[in-house]
Amino acid sequence: MNPPRWTYWVMLPAGVLVWALLALALDTSLLPTPLAVLDTLVQAAGNGELWHHLGVTLRRVLIAFVLAMILGTALGVLMGRSLTANALFDPLLVLFLNLPALVTIILLYVWFGLVETAAVLAVVINKVPNVAVTVREGARSIDAKLEQMAQVYRFTPMQRVVHIWTPQLFPYLRAATRGGLSLIWKIVLVVELLGRSDGIGFQLHMAFQVFDVASILAYSLAFVTVVQLIELALLQPLERRASRWRRAGLQHA
Repeated sequence: MNPPRWTYWVMLPAGVLVWALLALALDTSLLPTPLAVLDTLVQAAGNGELWHHLGVTLRRVLIAFVLAMILGTALGVLMGRSLTANALFDPLLVLFLNLPALVTIILLYVWFGLVETAAVLAVVINKVPNVAVTVREGARSIDAKLEQMAQVYRFTPMQRVVHIWTPQLFPYLRAATRGGLSLIWKIVLVVELLGRSDGIGFQLHMAFQVFDVASILAYSLAFVTVVQLIELALLQPLERRASRWRRAGLQHA
């Protein structure tokens, strides 16, 4: 049984209240009050800095996410359906899964310079292995009987992808999408902090240099709010629609 919906909104005001009381009690610039952070946020939005840097970060997230999902899905399906491909690529997959993101970012900046291509590529390289591992498990679990049915009814390659593979891979693609976004958000901020001159990560770096905690919290809260809005307004509705489509696809097959 799911808890009442109002319980999801209890911790947010309670957390803000605790934050406000603690900030007032300590009375230090290292922990500004919620109103001070809100004022910083309003100023950044008013002069356009917030929207510029937020837009730049979201653009990098979108590009890296699309590339990582395409490459990771293709690699995962290939490894899941071919023992030879799995034997060839599995050692590389294990290597990149255990390679720290920070190392990848630094190496690409050293090799290619502090350019946009290196920044996006560093995020993609860190995410592709995670997508590939998840999708590989889905490709391995595709029902052989449905494959035989597709051969009997002479499905075209496109029909096989749409009606046989995609519905069965959907739970794995959904997991890769959720995990991918949660990882890419974090890596993009590190990429911007280390080697870009714009974006939320860059703004956090600049605020850290002068110990401007209010700006750090303001930009962080703005970014988290946008991520949550994307989750509620885009990902969850798409997931519900895709779940209905997946059930219909399996029934049709």
